Amino acid sequence: MCGISGIFNLNGEPVSPVLLRRMTDAIAHRGPDGEGFYINKSVGFGHRRLAIIDTSPAGHQPMITSDERFVLTYNGEIYNFQELRLRLESLGHQFRSKTDTEVVLHAYVEWGEECVKYFNGMFAFAIWDNTRQELFLARDRYGIKPFYYTFVGQTFLFASEQKAILTNPDTQREIDLEALVEYFTFQNIFTDKTLLKSINIFPAGCIAKIAMKSPVCELAPSSYWDFDFSEPENQATDDEYLEELDRLFRQAVNRQLISDVEIGAYLSGGMDSGSITAISATQLPYIKTFTCGFDLNSASGLELGYDERQKAEFMSYLFKTEHYEMVLKAGDMERILPEFAWHLEEPRVGQSYPNYYVAQLASKFVKVALSGMGGDEIFAGYPWRYYRAVVNDNFEQYVDKYYKFWQRLIPNNEISKMFAPVWPQAKHVWTRDIFRDVFSRHANELTRPEDYINHSLYFEAKTFLHGLLIVEDKLSMAHGLETRVPFLDNDLVDFSMKIPVRLKLKNLTDIVTINENEPGPKLDKYSKSTNAGKSLFRRAMERYIPKNVTDGIKQGFSAPDASWFRGESIEYVKRVIFNKHARIYEYFDHSVVQRLVNDHLEHRHNRRLFIWSLLNFEHWCERYL
Repeated sequence: MCGISGIFNLNGEPVSPVLLRRMTDAIAHRGPDGEGFYINKSVGFGHRRLAIIDTSPAGHQPMITSDERFVLTYNGEIYNFQELRLRLESLGHQFRSKTDTEVVLHAYVEWGEECVKYFNGMFAFAIWDNTRQELFLARDRYGIKPFYYTFVGQTFLFASEQKAILTNPDTQREIDLEALVEYFTFQNIFTDKTLLKSINIFPAGCIAKIAMKSPVCELAPSSYWDFDFSEPENQATDDEYLEELDRLFRQAVNRQLISDVEIGAYLSGGMDSGSITAISATQLPYIKTFTCGFDLNSASGLELGYDERQKAEFMSYLFKTEHYEMVLKAGDMERILPEFAWHLEEPRVGQSYPNYYVAQLASKFVKVALSGMGGDEIFAGYPWRYYRAVVNDNFEQYVDKYYKFWQRLIPNNEISKMFAPVWPQAKHVWTRDIFRDVFSRHANELTRPEDYINHSLYFEAKTFLHGLLIVEDKLSMAHGLETRVPFLDNDLVDFSMKIPVRLKLKNLTDIVTINENEPGPKLDKYSKSTNAGKSLFRRAMERYIPKNVTDGIKQGFSAPDASWFRGESIEYVKRVIFNKHARIYEYFDHSVVQRLVNDHLEHRHNRRLFIWSLLNFEHWCERYL
């Protein structure tokens, strides 16, 4: 796990070693264990190392083949690298280290761009071919590892984080209004844009090549893999699905326990992290676990259940882990936001500063932490979302229903008012089209409720999960901590996508048979159903964790900010957001923002995510514009 950076002058001009060092220094937090550089005329690679596998100098990067033809700078972990190494050795390859880095390099030598199809893991890397004068770029299936790039004239720059690219004084710091509208609609960015017009994120599951003296300064990533949730044509028995899921889940967790440094695990009190901890504890006695709780003295309503420390402590007792926890208060958010915004680089899904704090805690004891992220997206953990658009006449009707739900921050009728200062430049942005375009491929005929459920799972894996992964990487690597996500093991994901919907959602039949002529809010009880998802996974995990956990309601990892924004943090909210001189008002109408925020402060609507996004964006403007 590391940080990478690179410069490629397409016009043949020599690389500036000063700029390359500046870029690499900007992401030093990602790799406190060492640095490395490679410069050959017009191409330069930088690397910051977080040593996890083969911590010896043999793992130093950038890594060069013995014939000096290929050079690699790589961030990630390949969990099947030992199997691939044996295969490559049988083909005549010789290795000088025990690293997965060297396996990636030799895999490219052997299989070229097809090598990515052999990797089971998380990665973002660049390989320079000295013979062909060609740069190869790749990012893992799911986008676990971030990868940003830009063109500045004839110069191509890339890095693990945007701040590295911004060390180049010629990189423009102009906000992308299209991305801003996109974010304040969905609380996420679905396209390859960032909030900075000059910088793009390399798409997940894609590769690209760029050659010396390319006639056009642009990148054309091509997809080598995509999610494919669909009903299997020939279904197995329920017991067969159950046994195979059990086998693959244990295999996924055990694969990710390979490390030459100590591994810990997040333990929230929920089913996903609990299941991972249960399996891990059988291989790593007294594994260290980490929980973040919240001061609920001023919380109310649903937020009174947000502190899961008691559940986490119980599971720690069951699995005999060495357990550590921390408690956050309202002021902790206020104190950390400027630094948080710098590390996160761009607002994304959720309210995520607790992730920053728990990663900070974990980093004091381990270099690697296992996370339960991805379990909800591949096993259908959000039934109240899917049920909203399960019965439709056609694809466009489905899009209309699901799009309406995903307007998480500002509804369509408020967009033009809120963006009034810049609306002439942003009015061409149609967020429904952006939403629809996520479905780059969909069935020509969608006839069954299961088809629409699978489309929703596809959408959320492509967008919501990707946003969560970006957040998780940035906030853990801020502390030099590697986060691993066993739920995104390739074999487990491939299997999960073909599990019949009936084994994922237990209320689907009831939803489909709702009488539309029945008066009243027919979907209410199902829209609030929080434990109807992940049905098969819940059954499988009953073997490892208490039944009261597998039967428990779905709860996200969130602080009681709705209450804090109205109480202990209200003066902070007003000081930042109601200040007419705040940077956000270069783009937003002050009166509209104040009205929407007051809706929350005066208990008319819960707009905690909107307030959080405004605070985050203000601090981002201060650091990045």
